[in-house]
Amino acid sequence: MDKNIAIIGAGNLATRVSLELQNKGINIVQVYSRTVTSALTLARMLGCSYVTKPEKITPEADIYLISVSDMAMAGLLEKVNFNNKLVAHTAGSIPMKALKNFSKNYGVFYPLQTFSKYRDVNFTKIPFCIEANIPENENILKELAGTISKDVRLINSDQRKQLHLSAVFACNFVNHMYAIAGDLLQEQDIPFDILRPLINETASKVKNMAPRATQTGPALRMDKNIMQEHLSMLGKKSKLNKLYTQISESINEFHKLPK
Repeated sequence: MDKNIAIIGAGNLATRVSLELQNKGINIVQVYSRTVTSALTLARMLGCSYVTKPEKITPEADIYLISVSDMAMAGLLEKVNFNNKLVAHTAGSIPMKALKNFSKNYGVFYPLQTFSKYRDVNFTKIPFCIEANIPENENILKELAGTISKDVRLINSDQRKQLHLSAVFACNFVNHMYAIAGDLLQEQDIPFDILRPLINETASKVKNMAPRATQTGPALRMDKNIMQEHLSMLGKKSKLNKLYTQISESINEFHKLPK
């Protein structure tokens, strides 16, 4: 694909996506970040220039991929001259129309995955959710995503918003539970590694089974004796006590609903 890409942002997603695009032969011409350290770090990895002021972002790129926080996006875009080039954000919860006042050509380039700056992932299996204001831009973004992923889908803003909400439950909330479990284990000097086989099997089940069908545990059975013992063990940890109760009730009520 013969396009020059400017990366606006230098966080986890911007880092992994830009490096993967470059590995597949896409030309990254510039990186923007508000901090010198993050901009310089990613620019050195990519071998391109960097800027730390929105006004300095090059007007010469063909595609601008925006990967900054939702709160920072609007204020930043007002300061950039895109020359009506194709602008696409990578956010899960921001509607595509948020870009329409900044360029005649705009869209969404959203990879459904959790990223860490220095951890490689297999991009070929990552779903890329594409949306654009006109078919031509849609095709450009589909082609760009297709250079790194075998799973490119057309997802509109309403669908993507719902997808992002479900991803928060499936990823962010689940990871928070891992963190809580780790702290509880640490209190008895038990390494977190002991949970990894359980975590792997739980995740493996949903690859070919409906999550509803894989649920186990005392809340499903409404085993009040065990649940009460767990609550007693949490003792004065009032927030965890409340969380345990709420999730247990949610599990039990959910599985009473018709399938």
